[in-house]
Amino acid sequence: MVFLGFHASHEQIPPGQLLHDVVAAEAAGFDGAMCSDHVAPWGVRQRESGFAPSWLGAALARTEFSIGFVNAPGQRYHPVIAAQAYATLEEMFPGRFWAALGSGEAMNEHVTGDAWPPKPERKARLAESVSVIRRLLAGEEVDHEGLVRVHRARVWSRPDVPPPLLAAAISPETAAWAASWADGLVTALQPPEALQKVLSAYESAGGTGPRALQVHLSWAPTDAEALAIARDQWRHALLSAPTIWDLEQPEDFDAAAGEPTDQQMRDALFVSSDLAELADRIAEHARLGFDRVYLHHVGQDQAPFLDAARDQLLPRLKELL
Repeated sequence: MVFLGFHASHEQIPPGQLLHDVVAAEAAGFDGAMCSDHVAPWGVRQRESGFAPSWLGAALARTEFSIGFVNAPGQRYHPVIAAQAYATLEEMFPGRFWAALGSGEAMNEHVTGDAWPPKPERKARLAESVSVIRRLLAGEEVDHEGLVRVHRARVWSRPDVPPPLLAAAISPETAAWAASWADGLVTALQPPEALQKVLSAYESAGGTGPRALQVHLSWAPTDAEALAIARDQWRHALLSAPTIWDLEQPEDFDAAAGEPTDQQMRDALFVSSDLAELADRIAEHARLGFDRVYLHHVGQDQAPFLDAARDQLLPRLKELL
């Protein structure tokens, strides 16, 4: 059985409401959750950006399932601070927290005032950060000089077992590189042939652990409503790397995305009023080799989607998978 999770989008929903949503997601039958971690939203219309580590503590306290997040240590988060946050969450909620580590986007990292490095340097910085975090979680005192600097750091409050550190990867190249250090893989919706290349690259390089897919979708009672939600909230899905890595402000993403056509929106994410069709498309992608699928309805009002997931979408997916 594939693990079916709920994605909580901090860019779109105030943290207090998002807490209610994740509690409702557990009640609706989702197996777990994940959340984003941003300083700024992807677009001006999204309007939100709560602090994920604070929210995770509350969300884990209010639920009983696992919750993780995608995090980028190295610039905005010093790896010692990241390790301390991970250790605290896992100590309080054993076996329920995970982090997927990536090299980040300028939209979140530029706020430090440090230069935004090119991709090869960001990957090298992430590798150093992962090493520092793992050593700290193991109880070591760490000194490190490199792209990140650490002076005699220790994490004193630690869990009995460190939390899993997965890799966030979109390209086959990054997935293959991450296989040497990651406890699993998290990627996002792409055409099936692109996703198959990501999975194959990770596995061929010796990658182990769970393989998770984040699926962006827009559902409403009519196709017109579903398209309107997608266009209003998730236009940036049309953008790809390196553009999406290097833009800094929500206004920049809005300008770059422009005014997409209906077909462009349908190509970028799943848009439908037909829950059976959505279930079929989600199952098709899950069968590529994913152990976990996290569903992200891109609307700001999650209640109708959660009701539909409880009554129709999740039961159908459990039949298919």
